[in-house]
Amino acid sequence: MNYAQYIDKKPFTLVGQVADELGLECYVIGGWVRDLFLNRTSPDIDFVCVGNGMELAEHVAKKMGRGAKLSIFKHYGTAQVKTRDYELEFVGARKESYHPESRNPEVVPGTLEDDQLRRDFTINALALCLNGDRYGELMDPFGGLEDLEDLVIRTPCDPDITFSDDPLRMMRGIRFASQLGFFLERETFDAIERNKERIKIITAERIDEELNKILLSPRPSVGFTLLEKTGLLAIILPELDALKGVETQDGKGHKDNLTHTLKVLDNVAKQSDNLWLRWAALLHDIGKAQVKKYDAKLGWTFHGHEVVGPRMVKKLFKRIKLPLNEKMDYVVKLVALHMRPIHLADEGVTDSAIRRLLFDAGDDIDDLMTLCSADITSKNPEKVKRFQVNYDILRKKLVEIDEKDKIRNFQPPVDGNEIMELFNLMPCKIIKELKNAQKDAILDGVIPNEHDAALQFVKEKYAKIADKYQPPFILKKT
Repeated sequence: MNYAQYIDKKPFTLVGQVADELGLECYVIGGWVRDLFLNRTSPDIDFVCVGNGMELAEHVAKKMGRGAKLSIFKHYGTAQVKTRDYELEFVGARKESYHPESRNPEVVPGTLEDDQLRRDFTINALALCLNGDRYGELMDPFGGLEDLEDLVIRTPCDPDITFSDDPLRMMRGIRFASQLGFFLERETFDAIERNKERIKIITAERIDEELNKILLSPRPSVGFTLLEKTGLLAIILPELDALKGVETQDGKGHKDNLTHTLKVLDNVAKQSDNLWLRWAALLHDIGKAQVKKYDAKLGWTFHGHEVVGPRMVKKLFKRIKLPLNEKMDYVVKLVALHMRPIHLADEGVTDSAIRRLLFDAGDDIDDLMTLCSADITSKNPEKVKRFQVNYDILRKKLVEIDEKDKIRNFQPPVDGNEIMELFNLMPCKIIKELKNAQKDAILDGVIPNEHDAALQFVKEKYAKIADKYQPPFILKKT
């Protein structure tokens, strides 16, 4: 079958025309072709020619005119042409061989089939010819189209060679399974299990990229379940792998915390595409393995996991080189707070507790509530219904109190400068105590979140505590 009708448009016709002028065999290959058959859009378009890919790219860029930006990467033998509408990658067909301690191959020119054989999976080895006399002809020597129809991830050659040569392909295979809803072919799965230790030569940044793509897939649990079953999870995220399994003592067991975590992750994925909210869902119970204890009266407990967890998140982000910025702070905050709404929903709602939750969560309160709702994974429908009803009440109270008291991200109405001016002080400990007392009084509903009420409170509080602060703690202005 010929597929010319699907590529009868720029940039394919233009690239094919230039290739014919240069006397080069040329094909569009890889992810764009795969996604064409899956009826998906792909932002990147890869071309391979039997010959000099950089020369082809140069001539294509000239044909495209002033709007085309050409980049040549001589070390890798590749080139890129960017326009407002396209991002085109060019390479010459090649063979590859790898050194055991590196994923950077030694490259020599090859045939189209050589190039397809070096691809990671059969579904990414599909190629459509762009030369005039064969335009739209499908080149599929390894059964990639059949694997697409069967929803199978399989390597073009011996999977042990594929994964040993470039261990990142193990994670890419799992990522494709998670993104596309495909299955790892048995021998491919077994080869990942056999070669899992090779992942250690891959940089943390490349692993992060694949983890993020798995997290952003429709059902992230598919990818993380495969990571666990192949043994990769224990190497990449041992803190998460430690959550799996169930212990029993005196006939009492606890739920498998990894299984629960992945259910929470999928629940969040149904509600939000926010990558860092999905990271928070993945790591929300990460502290449980460290604090797990058995009590003869209480059974299994995980007290304090919301305190241990945030510290573990910081160490994990640093170790695997995730960003140590506001994104990490966001994940840490949600992990630290994820039990608060659950306790409120279970024990009843007080205005004071809601104010404190609003203050601590700030603008992330809605994401926190999304995480907490997703955390309800009980198989008891009555329990789930009760929690959801209580959460609905809690959400309404959050809106009402936020609108009335303006607590979210508030700062004490009487700031440190005004306190120093009011009592003729230099910076000292009493200022922090007065600011904290003022904040607590507002959160507890003792005074409204208004300047005059706060000022009166600060004056009265100062009169009560000033005597315990003696020089050099209070330094009078001269």
